[in-house]
Amino acid sequence: MGFGERSGVTFVPPSYASAKRRGKQSTHVYDASVIPDHVRSFGVGRTYFIQTYGCQMNEHDTEVMQGLFEAMGYEATDDRAQADVIVFNTCAIREHAEDKVFGEIGHMRQLKRERPDVVLIVCGCMAQEEGVVQRLLTKHPHVDLIFGTHNIHRLPALLEEAYFAKEMVVEVWSKEGDIIEHMPIRRNDAHKAWVNIMYGCDKFCTYCIVPYTRGKERSRLPEDIVEEVRTLARQGVQEVTLLGQNVNAYGKDLVDHPSSFAELLRMLSFIGIPRIRFTTSHPKDFDDALIAVLARRGNLVEHIHLPVQSGSDDILKRMSRKYTRGQYLDLVAAIRRAIPDVVLTTDIIVGFPGETEEQFQDTLSLVRAVGFDSAFTFAYSPREGTPAASMEDHVPEQIKKDRLTRLNAVMTELSKKSNDQLLGSIVEVFVEGKSKIEGMLSGRTRTNKLVHFQAPEHCIGRMMHVRITEPMTWFLKGEIVHECA
Repeated sequence: MGFGERSGVTFVPPSYASAKRRGKQSTHVYDASVIPDHVRSFGVGRTYFIQTYGCQMNEHDTEVMQGLFEAMGYEATDDRAQADVIVFNTCAIREHAEDKVFGEIGHMRQLKRERPDVVLIVCGCMAQEEGVVQRLLTKHPHVDLIFGTHNIHRLPALLEEAYFAKEMVVEVWSKEGDIIEHMPIRRNDAHKAWVNIMYGCDKFCTYCIVPYTRGKERSRLPEDIVEEVRTLARQGVQEVTLLGQNVNAYGKDLVDHPSSFAELLRMLSFIGIPRIRFTTSHPKDFDDALIAVLARRGNLVEHIHLPVQSGSDDILKRMSRKYTRGQYLDLVAAIRRAIPDVVLTTDIIVGFPGETEEQFQDTLSLVRAVGFDSAFTFAYSPREGTPAASMEDHVPEQIKKDRLTRLNAVMTELSKKSNDQLLGSIVEVFVEGKSKIEGMLSGRTRTNKLVHFQAPEHCIGRMMHVRITEPMTWFLKGEIVHECA
């Protein structure tokens, strides 16, 4: 099922009312380990380029597409002007991100004139939006293939069709996709890995397009996740980040295989991966069992990203966040009782429809009360198809910008204060690669703080102990305590 004027499908616009009527049902799991023989050498002598926008989920989707391309014989290239296939893996979370993608697609028109055989693909979250597909069909006919988030596993067949079709190929499913296991994947980092544990979201925050672009919550089976993480451990991966639009809702849809996020973390804590992280969690689903498992530490790190979005009860209600300011603060207190040195980060939106100065001040006071180490901060922008887009009392842009500036000033103060407390301390750092500072390497602490220090390049991919010598606002500088072996 899908939408589009071509490929024999019909447009189906997102419906807030119908999408909320989702039942809990078992998700079918298919094995996609075999690519048809007739496309297995399809890409030999050809190259591909993927431009990725958005969140870690999109980055992981790109790694899967890389695996599919290379299983067909394609080779990656960093030069998109010379690539035989160019892919834009898109994000729909903010209007600015969409405008940027359309600008890039427009720039491809001249390349298609010069090299008509190049295949131009648009996929990802933007492709799940009716308005986006209509715009591509009418204004960007040089695009060859459009597919959505639910049918990435169909890339080999769709690519074959795009090569031979005389018109744009469009296959975007409005139906949520099944969970496909054992797809090929080419990871971009030998030492760190993303692992999807679930897909979609059922929270329906009024500002968010994700429930429409990613679909209903669908959890992978725990045994499949455990086996993937065990495989990564055997390959020498040092850090795994568990991914989901709402990771701590994991398992609620597994009718025949009851599980929970806390139980999944407990199982993963026994695997020989030095660090396990997760993102993103929802305060409504953060229960005592999860706190208790995290308090055991081990390879479960002391960093929790816990989006609050607003400090005003009225705005939280308009956002349909399903918790109050008081409940959020109680949760933070419970987490800190169990994990006193936890580092909390968050997401915050300012200028939501109807937000008053007093309600914005509620957000500032909550930020100070919690003492977040850092935050992703945004000025509200309407997304077509969401309830908030049709709300009244939109805040003027200049007021949004002013509030964002004031919020960021508070976050700058809190981040510097938190980092100053680490002066002279010795922290464990996972060395990720070369620093942007000349002659240094960089890595992250268990609490996800960025550290720059001098060390030999053969230390990349290892754990090191670093003494903090210079706390900055958004990062730390240090010196290694001992050399890499």
